[in-house]
Amino acid sequence: MSSGNAAEARADADATGATPTAPPRAPTRGEALRYWWRLGWISFGGPAGQIAIMHRELVDERRWISEARFLHALNFCMVLPGPEATQLATYIGWLMHRTAGGLVAGILFVLPSLAVLIALSWVYLAYGSVPAIAGVLYGVKPAVVAIVLHAAWRIGSRALKHPVLWLMAAAAFVAIFAFDAPFPAIVVAAGAIGALGGRLLPRAFAARSGPAATGAPHAGALIDDATPPPPHARYRPAHLARVIAAFVAVWGAAYAALGLAFGWDGTLARMAWFFTKAALLTFGGAYAVLPYVYQGAVETFGWLTAPQMIDGLALGETTPGPLIMVVAFVGFVGAWTHVALGAAPVWAAGVAGACVATFFTFLPSYLFILAGGPVVESTHGQLRFTAPLTGITAAVVGVIVNLAVFFALHVFFPGGRGGAIDVVAATIAALAALALFRFKAGVIPVILACGALGLVATLART
Repeated sequence: MSSGNAAEARADADATGATPTAPPRAPTRGEALRYWWRLGWISFGGPAGQIAIMHRELVDERRWISEARFLHALNFCMVLPGPEATQLATYIGWLMHRTAGGLVAGILFVLPSLAVLIALSWVYLAYGSVPAIAGVLYGVKPAVVAIVLHAAWRIGSRALKHPVLWLMAAAAFVAIFAFDAPFPAIVVAAGAIGALGGRLLPRAFAARSGPAATGAPHAGALIDDATPPPPHARYRPAHLARVIAAFVAVWGAAYAALGLAFGWDGTLARMAWFFTKAALLTFGGAYAVLPYVYQGAVETFGWLTAPQMIDGLALGETTPGPLIMVVAFVGFVGAWTHVALGAAPVWAAGVAGACVATFFTFLPSYLFILAGGPVVESTHGQLRFTAPLTGITAAVVGVIVNLAVFFALHVFFPGGRGGAIDVVAATIAALAALALFRFKAGVIPVILACGALGLVATLART
């Protein structure tokens, strides 16, 4: 929403004393492109942090999409294999500006992270450990703990509108934290409970978040609760077939080009096939994919070592974009160390490896959204379809809390559970939480401030 529209909305609200109900002006393709480009550079905090950023800006500030429609799309993305935050951006971009809008939103969400990780991977391999970077990362990691916890609170406070949903969130947390239950099993169980609950206790699973749940006046959104799907978002079998055929052709052409140019047993062709499988066969977000990537990249193909994989994960956690972008680091290091381009400079091989890993990891995500989006739009407001998704949302809140605990244990107790607590890291996390919860600070200022604190603390120690 432009600043002029925002000012008009505030003036209307001040004049009437009520919440503005008129939707904002529809953004042009250029305005949307600039927003998605900006989002790619500020999307820190992993999927939970990225979803929180999109929620605040797209639902609360710009009002491009309503609370209910945002959560409906999020629920769908949560059950897909692949990075849910990227898929959510692609979904919203597709709703507003057709296929081109979805591709632009999804690609721009990833490109900044790819550029940053290529640069950091080159520094990592060419110059080794850099104390300044290590110090900044030391401060950012505690901030990520607070950001993820804050995201869980924001989503939970809006989505958990019935005690049954709170119980489901708590049960999901216990299942994954105490019993190490796999995320796909939690999703399936939550969806089944939601489907059953939609019949036995419809009031709980029909609960909507936000002001619309209570019937209170709320600011109108461009894509509001009752806005019908645009023509391009309506399900048509012929369109579905064309989308699938187009993506199979793109994937086949890219894979064939790598095999013919560098050999079917070459590093780049193997990466293409491996990361395609990772994108298609693993559910539950980045942390469900990482064990599979670790096993293949470290143990099977030997593209990098276990310590290098851990370093790559740290870089992926603290750069903008989806956490699964760690695959770009894996691709860069693997192609560099295996001299994937022969006589070409090793840095060029690294760039090629990072691009191949990223392309084949994310390509299926765009297919899922562009092919499945019309089906999902046709289910909006139908309890038999939305109740399972409501159950999944409740479970995901518990999983996000578990993610925050997972980060906290590793950041606050670097020597393992039972070891001494890192008081400096815990203090930085507490300050970040205070800034987010009490003072409503933005994610980027919090990350920058915590990075600076970490650098100062590291330099003081050395």
